[in-house]
Amino acid sequence: MRASVVISALVAVLVGFGGSIAIILAAAAALQATPAQTSSWIAVLCICMMATTAILSWRHRQPIVTAWSTPGAALIAATSGIAMPEAVGAFFLAAALILATALFRPVNDALQRIPSSIASAMLAGVLFAFVVAVFDHLQDAPALVLPLIVVFAVIRLFSPAWAVLAVLALGIALSYGLGMTSPLGNLSISSFVWVAPRFDPAVMIGVGIPLYLVTMASQNLPGFAVLQAAGYTPPSRSVLTVTGLASLLSAPFGAHTTSLAAITASLCTGPDAHSDKDKRWLTGPFYALGYAVLAVFGASVVTLFASFPEALIAAVAGIALTGPFVGALRAGMAAEGDRFPAAATFVVTASGYSAFGIGAAFWGLLAGLALWGLPQLWRSRAA
Repeated sequence: MRASVVISALVAVLVGFGGSIAIILAAAAALQATPAQTSSWIAVLCICMMATTAILSWRHRQPIVTAWSTPGAALIAATSGIAMPEAVGAFFLAAALILATALFRPVNDALQRIPSSIASAMLAGVLFAFVVAVFDHLQDAPALVLPLIVVFAVIRLFSPAWAVLAVLALGIALSYGLGMTSPLGNLSISSFVWVAPRFDPAVMIGVGIPLYLVTMASQNLPGFAVLQAAGYTPPSRSVLTVTGLASLLSAPFGAHTTSLAAITASLCTGPDAHSDKDKRWLTGPFYALGYAVLAVFGASVVTLFASFPEALIAAVAGIALTGPFVGALRAGMAAEGDRFPAAATFVVTASGYSAFGIGAAFWGLLAGLALWGLPQLWRSRAA
């Protein structure tokens, strides 16, 4: 056990929760959810993160951490004219489709055949936007972001994990010192609200199926790639079964979908978490503990996070992900024969291109696999 394990896990919780909680709030607003339903949505998702991460990381001895489907929440936030009961019916369908996928063995075999160079390049492309965002906010809030960059660069010489924690502590202090925080609202304990589902065929097809597709393509698939890029063999069927069951059980409380973490997972799977690859799974229990706290005080934490400036969350996320970005880029370009497809994967993923509601990570992976497979096909035909 090392302090870096605890720090990496808790920073991953901070980045995952703080970086995307606004999208959950937007999705709840689009469905005209009441404040109690919104609090229930967030609290139950946190319970799902806690339970699924604890089960998967302990069982498989891998740093398997879960998250809510951020692309799925963005999809829901873009809808209109749908009430919570109809949305819950669509959530049930998405969860059932994830469970059905877990029973389909060829999916597991296909995921394990993804070349590690392509997986690493896709991860680098995903992380690139977060690292660059630090300098976007540096222009908008230099008094806040510049000291964070300097402190990180100096303390990282001694300890990468403590450098991230120092950035977080300094960022919070500067936010208050510079008067960049908003007033805190009412603090309260999380509550749970049952929402009886209404199975509207149009909503189930229009929301449930796209929610399943974007969760698989933009969340689970990159999550498996992160684990593979770090040298692990992802237990895809087990992950899909556990997250699918969690999604099914949490749906009537307003939670949309539980999935594998992708971006935040890179904080727990890299050498900054632990130099020994076989010890990094210990981040899982501490990650679960962090979400256990959020499950109890989720409503208050949402209020607290909303009081911080956007530049703080973006800067902490980008700075914390610098190490994983460098590692993924290096691994993607390590094999000389794979550099061209890996570069294509990185460029397409980093471009942010999306189509049919599916994010750039999927299309980057698709482009890389196509360019990687063409020479293999050509050589097999020539032989």
